[in-house]
Amino acid sequence: MGAITYDIEISSSISAARIFKAVVLDVDTLVPKIMPQAIKNVEILEGDGGVGTIKLIHFGEGSQYKSVKHRVDAIDKENLTHSYSIIEGDVLGGVIESVTYHVKIVPTEDGGSICKNRSIYNTKGDAEISEEKIKEGKEKAMAMFKAIEAYLLANPDA
Repeated sequence: MGAITYDIEISSSISAARIFKAVVLDVDTLVPKIMPQAIKNVEILEGDGGVGTIKLIHFGEGSQYKSVKHRVDAIDKENLTHSYSIIEGDVLGGVIESVTYHVKIVPTEDGGSICKNRSIYNTKGDAEISEEKIKEGKEKAMAMFKAIEAYLLANPDA
Protein backbone atom coordinates (compact mmCIF):
# COMPACT_ATOMS: atom_id res chain seq x y z
CA MET A 1 0.00 0.00 0.00
CA GLY A 2 1.28 3.44 -0.94
CA ALA A 3 0.47 6.76 0.66
CA ILE A 4 0.07 10.19 -0.90
CA THR A 5 0.02 13.14 1.50
CA TYR A 6 -0.95 16.74 0.92
CA ASP A 7 -1.46 19.72 3.19
CA ILE A 8 -3.68 22.76 2.85
CA GLU A 9 -4.08 25.81 5.06
CA ILE A 10 -7.10 28.08 4.96
CA SER A 11 -7.17 31.41 6.78
CA SER A 12 -10.34 32.77 8.34
CA SER A 13 -11.39 35.91 10.18
CA ILE A 14 -13.52 33.70 12.48
CA SER A 15 -12.13 32.67 15.86
CA ALA A 16 -10.52 29.26 16.19
CA ALA A 17 -13.05 27.99 18.75
CA ARG A 18 -16.04 29.05 16.64
CA ILE A 19 -14.71 27.62 13.39
CA PHE A 20 -13.76 24.34 15.14
CA LYS A 21 -17.28 24.06 16.50
CA ALA A 22 -18.72 24.56 13.01
CA VAL A 23 -16.32 22.43 10.92
CA VAL A 24 -15.95 19.60 13.45
CA LEU A 25 -18.69 19.50 16.09
CA ASP A 26 -21.67 20.84 14.09
CA VAL A 27 -20.65 19.82 10.57
CA ASP A 28 -23.08 16.88 10.33
CA THR A 29 -26.11 19.16 10.60
CA LEU A 30 -24.61 22.41 9.29
CA VAL A 31 -23.37 21.28 5.87
CA PRO A 32 -26.64 19.57 4.78
CA LYS A 33 -28.38 22.83 5.72
CA ILE A 34 -26.07 25.21 3.84
CA MET A 35 -24.83 22.89 1.05
CA PRO A 36 -27.58 20.29 0.40
CA GLN A 37 -26.26 19.80 -3.15
CA ALA A 38 -23.01 18.49 -1.61
CA ILE A 39 -24.21 16.58 1.48
CA LYS A 40 -27.80 15.35 1.76
CA ASN A 41 -27.53 14.01 5.31
CA VAL A 42 -25.30 12.27 7.82
CA GLU A 43 -26.36 9.25 9.79
CA ILE A 44 -24.50 7.82 12.80
CA LEU A 45 -24.23 4.04 12.42
CA GLU A 46 -22.15 3.39 15.56
CA GLY A 47 -21.02 5.48 18.50
CA ASP A 48 -21.90 8.81 20.07
CA GLY A 49 -19.91 11.22 17.89
CA GLY A 50 -16.63 10.61 19.72
CA VAL A 51 -13.65 8.43 18.84
CA GLY A 52 -14.68 5.25 17.03
CA THR A 53 -17.96 6.67 15.75
CA ILE A 54 -18.90 5.45 12.26
CA LYS A 55 -20.96 7.82 10.11
CA LEU A 56 -22.67 7.26 6.79
CA ILE A 57 -22.60 10.43 4.71
CA HIS A 58 -25.11 10.62 1.86
CA PHE A 59 -24.01 12.99 -0.87
CA GLY A 60 -26.42 15.45 -2.45
CA GLU A 61 -27.81 15.33 -5.95
CA GLY A 62 -25.00 17.58 -7.19
CA SER A 63 -22.40 14.92 -6.40
CA GLN A 64 -21.11 12.18 -8.65
CA TYR A 65 -20.88 9.91 -5.59
CA LYS A 66 -23.59 8.22 -3.54
CA SER A 67 -22.23 7.80 -0.01
CA VAL A 68 -19.17 7.28 2.14
CA LYS A 69 -18.43 5.75 5.54
CA HIS A 70 -16.38 7.92 7.83
CA ARG A 71 -14.72 6.92 11.14
CA VAL A 72 -13.77 9.40 13.88
CA ASP A 73 -10.17 8.57 14.84
CA ALA A 74 -9.44 11.37 17.34
CA ILE A 75 -11.02 14.55 18.62
CA ASP A 76 -9.51 17.07 21.03
CA LYS A 77 -11.79 20.01 21.80
CA GLU A 78 -9.15 21.79 23.92
CA ASN A 79 -6.39 21.68 21.31
CA LEU A 80 -8.86 22.07 18.42
CA THR A 81 -7.75 18.94 16.57
CA HIS A 82 -9.75 16.25 14.80
CA SER A 83 -8.74 13.18 12.82
CA TYR A 84 -11.05 11.02 10.77
CA SER A 85 -10.88 8.47 7.98
CA ILE A 86 -12.98 7.61 4.97
CA ILE A 87 -13.13 3.83 5.19
CA GLU A 88 -15.72 2.82 2.60
CA GLY A 89 -17.66 4.23 -0.33
CA ASP A 90 -17.71 4.83 -4.05
CA VAL A 91 -15.57 7.95 -3.58
CA LEU A 92 -12.59 5.64 -2.99
CA GLY A 93 -12.86 4.54 -6.61
CA GLY A 94 -11.43 1.05 -6.18
CA VAL A 95 -7.81 2.28 -6.01
CA ILE A 96 -7.87 3.89 -2.57
CA GLU A 97 -7.93 1.80 0.61
CA SER A 98 -8.77 4.77 2.85
CA VAL A 99 -8.23 8.51 3.25
CA THR A 100 -7.22 9.93 6.63
CA TYR A 101 -7.60 13.60 7.50
CA HIS A 102 -5.87 15.45 10.32
CA VAL A 103 -7.41 18.86 11.05
CA LYS A 104 -5.98 21.47 13.40
CA ILE A 105 -7.48 24.92 13.93
CA VAL A 106 -4.88 27.45 15.06
CA PRO A 107 -5.79 30.86 16.52
CA THR A 108 -4.18 33.89 14.90
CA GLU A 109 -3.11 37.12 16.62
CA ASP A 110 -5.88 39.11 14.92
CA GLY A 111 -8.61 36.92 16.49
CA GLY A 112 -9.09 34.79 13.40
CA SER A 113 -7.78 31.32 12.69
CA ILE A 114 -6.00 29.03 10.27
CA CYS A 115 -7.40 25.62 9.42
CA LYS A 116 -4.54 23.21 8.76
CA ASN A 117 -5.59 20.02 7.04
CA ARG A 118 -3.35 17.07 6.18
CA SER A 119 -4.88 14.43 3.90
CA ILE A 120 -3.30 11.01 3.52
CA TYR A 121 -4.52 8.85 0.63
CA ASN A 122 -3.70 5.19 1.30
CA THR A 123 -3.74 3.48 -2.07
CA LYS A 124 -4.25 -0.20 -2.85
CA GLY A 125 -1.04 -1.87 -4.00
CA ASP A 126 0.98 0.47 -6.16
CA ALA A 127 -2.03 2.36 -7.49
CA GLU A 128 -1.52 6.05 -8.16
CA ILE A 129 -3.84 9.00 -7.83
CA SER A 130 -3.71 11.73 -10.43
CA GLU A 131 -2.83 15.32 -9.57
CA GLU A 132 -6.25 16.17 -11.00
CA LYS A 133 -8.02 14.04 -8.34
CA ILE A 134 -5.93 15.59 -5.57
CA LYS A 135 -6.66 19.09 -6.88
CA GLU A 136 -10.38 18.22 -7.03
CA GLY A 137 -10.31 17.08 -3.39
CA LYS A 138 -8.53 20.27 -2.28
CA GLU A 139 -11.03 22.45 -4.14
CA LYS A 140 -14.02 20.67 -2.60
CA ALA A 141 -12.54 20.96 0.92
CA MET A 142 -11.84 24.66 0.37
CA ALA A 143 -15.35 25.30 -1.00
CA MET A 144 -16.97 23.57 1.97
CA PHE A 145 -14.82 25.49 4.46
CA LYS A 146 -15.59 28.81 2.74
CA ALA A 147 -19.33 28.03 2.68
CA ILE A 148 -19.27 27.33 6.42
CA GLU A 149 -17.26 30.51 7.01
CA ALA A 150 -19.74 32.58 4.95
CA TYR A 151 -22.65 31.09 6.92
CA LEU A 152 -20.97 31.97 10.24
CA LEU A 153 -20.24 35.52 9.07
CA ALA A 154 -23.87 35.98 7.97
CA ASN A 155 -25.20 34.40 11.19
CA PRO A 156 -23.13 35.76 14.11
CA ASP A 157 -25.29 33.91 16.67
CA ALA A 158 -24.91 30.51 14.96
